[in-house]
Amino acid sequence: MAMLRKLGRLFTIKTRTEAWLVTYAIALGAVERARHYIDLYPGTGGWLLALACTGVVFIAGAKLLDSVKPAPPAVAMGPYPPRVQRRVTSTRSRPRARQTRSGSGSPLSLRRD
Repeated sequence: MAMLRKLGRLFTIKTRTEAWLVTYAIALGAVERARHYIDLYPGTGGWLLALACTGVVFIAGAKLLDSVKPAPPAVAMGPYPPRVQRRVTSTRSRPRARQTRSGSGSPLSLRRD
């Protein structure tokens, strides 16, 4: 089981460069398949199948690139720190509880006789 896990890690796409290389390989195969379809089915049918083959490359490439996280920038842009995005806990605003003091706040009312 451990050997299969190690073998599986070899086929994991980790960087965007690897995703671009896999997309290129898919494109090469799709163009070759499209040429065969054009030869095998002359006319509109072959061209439609060829278009479908090459169109799949765009879908697969987009999925591959979306699945890999982009590398963080090496240098922060600008003199300001990056914005912190705050989580929205609710769609409506709720009033906050106010602190209430009992009695007046004057020092005369705090005296006890």
